[in-house]
Amino acid sequence: MENIGLGLMLMVIGMCTVFIILLIVIWGSTLLIKLVNKIAPEEAPKKPVAVASSSANAAAMDAIKAAVDILTAGKGQVIKIEKL
Repeated sequence: MENIGLGLMLMVIGMCTVFIILLIVIWGSTLLIKLVNKIAPEEAPKKPVAVASSSANAAAMDAIKAAVDILTAGKGQVIKIEKL
């Protein structure tokens, strides 16, 4: 019985140690993210003017732009459409 008690005590101490270290990592990473965002905020990307290809009609171009905008949450851009 002595070995089981010692084993359980070591297991609890080890699990508490891992939990505390993980909390420190989480708090440190959130602090680092906040610090970096204050020092160097993300710049708004400049959207280049989309160049429409002569082979793609306007309705298809608008549909493709809308689909890319929805799928990429506004971060993607359609610059050129080429038929392969």
